[in-house]
Amino acid sequence: MEAVTEALSQGAFSLELSEDQRDVRDWVHGFAANVVRPAAAEWDEREETPWPLIQEAAKIGLYSFEALAQFYADETGLLLPIVNEELFWGDAGIGMSIMGTTLAVAGIFSAGTGEQLGEWVPQCYGTPDEPQVGAFCVSEPDAGSDVSSLRTRARYDEASGEWVLNGQKAWVTNGGIANVHVVIASVEPELKARGQAGFIIPPNTPGLTMGTKVKKHGLRASHTADVFLDDVRIPGRNVLGGKEKLDERLARAREGTRSKRQAAMQTFENTRPAVGAQAIGIARAAYEYALGYAKERTQFGKPIIENQAIAFALADMALEIDAARLLVWRASWMGRTGRKFEHAEGSMSKLKAGEVAVWATERAIQILGGNGYTREYPVERMHRDAKIYTIFEGTSEIQRLVISRAISGMMIR
Repeated sequence: MEAVTEALSQGAFSLELSEDQRDVRDWVHGFAANVVRPAAAEWDEREETPWPLIQEAAKIGLYSFEALAQFYADETGLLLPIVNEELFWGDAGIGMSIMGTTLAVAGIFSAGTGEQLGEWVPQCYGTPDEPQVGAFCVSEPDAGSDVSSLRTRARYDEASGEWVLNGQKAWVTNGGIANVHVVIASVEPELKARGQAGFIIPPNTPGLTMGTKVKKHGLRASHTADVFLDDVRIPGRNVLGGKEKLDERLARAREGTRSKRQAAMQTFENTRPAVGAQAIGIARAAYEYALGYAKERTQFGKPIIENQAIAFALADMALEIDAARLLVWRASWMGRTGRKFEHAEGSMSKLKAGEVAVWATERAIQILGGNGYTREYPVERMHRDAKIYTIFEGTSEIQRLVISRAISGMMIR
């Protein structure tokens, strides 16, 4: 018993954040509260990329590869989701305009070489005086959840030593305005997902053009557009991981040898807990606003929070948000410490957080009543922003498919 008591006193298991984690959390929260929130409604209405706010984030060191590396270096894995939650607590649209570049960086990090990381990641961010953004291009008009059916093709031109890409990408965050585009394309279509690879498209490459910008239900401050690739030529070394490694992987695929996950899914698995943290930030913001409103709003001579219907709804919101956060923290810790997702813990975290965000923001609207349905109050914007979290980075249905396959060991269809 003494050994157990001593181990606990030394922190063998603790959910308490370190001083460094708390300092970063408070720093990001201050930026979200003082810079992001006051501008949220304006940029939502404008439906434009908030370049001044991205630049402000860059100037304080929040928007940079160095900051991302610091967040990821946290040995517990919790710092990156903490940062995402606080930033998206401020506003999801502006938050995505700041954090959207991390998808491209994650794509390079998950499959690229050290040289590719050093060369291209800084170009995704630019400089504080001239910030840039990056884009990760996977989905297509006819290939959303079914990533194995991508039609974008990459062909190697032996004569010039270049890759030639043709196709169309859809729903691309920062698509067409990015300094660096990371594109998932099929090299050998007959191999389906195992015949795909990631490619880095440098700035101002001829043949890459932006399609129509998407007018969205939510996340309106975040730029989304189609990207067209028309005989886009890039150096042979711009395939993620290098051509030699790709050739070896394709050879194994032709022989039927089991290999690692395809480029797109590997990136999504790595980013799902962070995306879940973003959803929690939205849910928490809606909960806190509804809680404050319920304490101030009076009907029938008393604050509406004194009614069980309202108080219980808020209690359920607090419960579900905390539960979702714990799933996100577990998945983040597992990913950072190299533990395998035996039961699709990454998908669990994203699924739960996304559905909690949609549910909690809807509850917030209900608590505010008619006011909640108007744009004069922020909860309707939060609800619009939350909905995408049951759709992108794997729909709720796809997450349930991944989880069911993991827990059953069967190919559920």
